[in-house]
Amino acid sequence: MTADKHINVLGAGLAGSEAAWQIARRGIPVHLYEMKPAKRSPAHKADGFAELICSNSLRSDDVTSAVGLLKEELRRLGSLVMEAADKTRVPAGAALAVDRDKFSAYVTEKLKAHPLVTVIEEEVTKLPEDEITVVATGPLTSDALAHEIAALVGGDELHFYDAVAPIVSFESVDMSRAFFASRWGKGDADYINCPMEKDEYEAFLDALLHAETAPLHDIDDDGKIQIFEGCMPVEIMAARGEDTLRYGPLKPVGITHPETGKRYYAVVQLRRENDEGTMYNLVGFQTHLTFPEQRRVFRMIPGLESAEFLRYGVMHRNTFLHSPALLDRDYNLRQQRNLYFAGQMTGVEGYIESAASGYVAGEAAACRVLGTEAPDYTDETEIGAMAAYISRGGLGDFQPMNANFGIIASPDTKIRGGKKPRYEFYAKRALEKIDAIAAQREF
Repeated sequence: MTADKHINVLGAGLAGSEAAWQIARRGIPVHLYEMKPAKRSPAHKADGFAELICSNSLRSDDVTSAVGLLKEELRRLGSLVMEAADKTRVPAGAALAVDRDKFSAYVTEKLKAHPLVTVIEEEVTKLPEDEITVVATGPLTSDALAHEIAALVGGDELHFYDAVAPIVSFESVDMSRAFFASRWGKGDADYINCPMEKDEYEAFLDALLHAETAPLHDIDDDGKIQIFEGCMPVEIMAARGEDTLRYGPLKPVGITHPETGKRYYAVVQLRRENDEGTMYNLVGFQTHLTFPEQRRVFRMIPGLESAEFLRYGVMHRNTFLHSPALLDRDYNLRQQRNLYFAGQMTGVEGYIESAASGYVAGEAAACRVLGTEAPDYTDETEIGAMAAYISRGGLGDFQPMNANFGIIASPDTKIRGGKKPRYEFYAKRALEKIDAIAAQREF
């Protein structure tokens, strides 16, 4: 490898940060391009890398869940994102949640301190024709580069809308009405619970259904808005039926008052946003209500009557590729082999899934430069199963996908006893595969 042989990484979100780290730790110089702070997307607010836009939760940390297994795979492979998450975690019961500012700062400092990483703070509007490049500009890719990508892939560009939940200050929550408890009886009492009686829930639901929403400027050709099911706005869930919220984010099952043992008709839960516990987000309350309507409607929730909103919910367009027609399972663009893609624009959905795609794409790009074979994770691992899904899709229209056990390779023989032993088998098999791959590395 010549001294000037480098790999470009476009975008310093979770996928780009992970890709840059994996390239650099294999001894290859990285030019990491990030348009912040000079320019931001509508959803970005901070200057650091790996900014968490939606929730601060990375979801379950249990290896018998698909996303928990993916986390452990990444830990064992040496993921920067997982290192940062473990260093900056905040209490969240059985979930892994982080202090988003400290998490971003950790990733930023590690990358900027690496001698092989050169950070270039400017917007990229053209794709390099011959330099090996990982494109990880995210679902909010700037218009100029998005058009460039669309032209390259022949118009195979789709989009949907993603929504962000509001954050309130802890000191503004009325704890005489709210109480601490676990999330649905799992883990420690890390969540603030705002209980609702039947009449309170019905009044809240009616207000939510009639609240004013912010205008959306981009819609599909048939006049419909595509919204990913995993980040559904609360007002759209409410419109699906009277009990949709009660069986979703407001599910009261397993939640009782710690002093009285009382059960409730519905419960709104708030999760800690930072290590100090001064900020909490409304779990499952992604929304595109106008800001005044968010204040009015969400203050109907018991305990939030005087809530101070530190961040309102917003809704923004997310763009993703029709990846099965375009990408191999190492996220390499079939029609232009110097280009790799990573992150949500490939159709992975979720923070950890984005980081995992960045890991695979960055590793594959590095192996191309080094002239070595990239590891074959196979779909017996969650990281490999996600890559396989991206490259071949499933039945019906291609849509963004979270980590799940439906895409992982089935066992050769039937495992009896239900989901638990089957998921335990998946985890054991995957981690043995990951450990074998990690043991073969020379760095």
